[in-house]
Amino acid sequence: MAKLPNGLISFGKNANCTLELCPLEASILQYQPSIPGNGAIIGLFALSMLIHIIQGVRWRSWDFMICMVIGCVDEIIGYVGRIMLHSNPFSFAAFVIQVVCITTAPVFFCSAIYVMLSRTINYLDRSLSHFNPKFFVWFFIPIDIVSLILQAAGGALSATQSGSGNKLGVRISMAGLILQVVTLVIFVALFIDYVVRYVRKSTARPLQSRMKLFLSFLFLSIVFVLVRCIYRIDELRDGYDGPLIRNEPLFMVLEAAMMVIAVFCLNVGHPGIVFDREPRNDAEMSYTYTGNTGAMLQPKLPSSSSE
Repeated sequence: MAKLPNGLISFGKNANCTLELCPLEASILQYQPSIPGNGAIIGLFALSMLIHIIQGVRWRSWDFMICMVIGCVDEIIGYVGRIMLHSNPFSFAAFVIQVVCITTAPVFFCSAIYVMLSRTINYLDRSLSHFNPKFFVWFFIPIDIVSLILQAAGGALSATQSGSGNKLGVRISMAGLILQVVTLVIFVALFIDYVVRYVRKSTARPLQSRMKLFLSFLFLSIVFVLVRCIYRIDELRDGYDGPLIRNEPLFMVLEAAMMVIAVFCLNVGHPGIVFDREPRNDAEMSYTYTGNTGAMLQPKLPSSSSE
């Protein structure tokens, strides 16, 4: 950002630029975010959130629903910040809102995804797992919280400081993003390992169509989140002076679209379509999934009534 005459400041808490006083090129993004594009993203996140609320109430998957709703609200607030930047690309408050909220929102979606591994293992066959299923919750969720703190703190610091403070904030945000990517890769490896071990087990119940649907869309959502995180790491590599941060079409594809598709994948592959059902094994004994937090299998005795 070039220095401006007459005491004009284009970025920071003391910014006093407007489009009437300063050229658009002096703003940090160097463009006015699209109102139709960002408005459409807000609408899609709101729609997905509404569906997640309906699904959460329908299947009583409260923990999953809460994570998804918080993540969607975080995304919506972030894109409202971008719409505010359209009116005033020099608005410091709007920039902080979009940086912090859009950066941290996927962490909540990841939290919702992580608990699914433990739940799936308990539902199918916990004897095939290398670890106690509770370990996956104890391991992934704390790391997710650390990633959230790093990304939020880094985003706030990089937006509110200049010079070395700005660079430090960017590095902190990148550390959080890198931690998130590493965690997702570990999660994918463990998830694939378990599913492969289950499918190869000769005595295992065949995966039902609903379970295949759930696992497929859960995997797709992870892939889209991974693509987004890798893009954000590349975007922040040069801080706020790099070319990627000033490329809105790329941002809309690799950030906005990736996350919208990810949350809708979790609508289609909602855990309620699996864990609210009663699969049967080959010994004609049915099992029921009891509770949304315990995910325990208990035998259900056949009905004694005659037909």
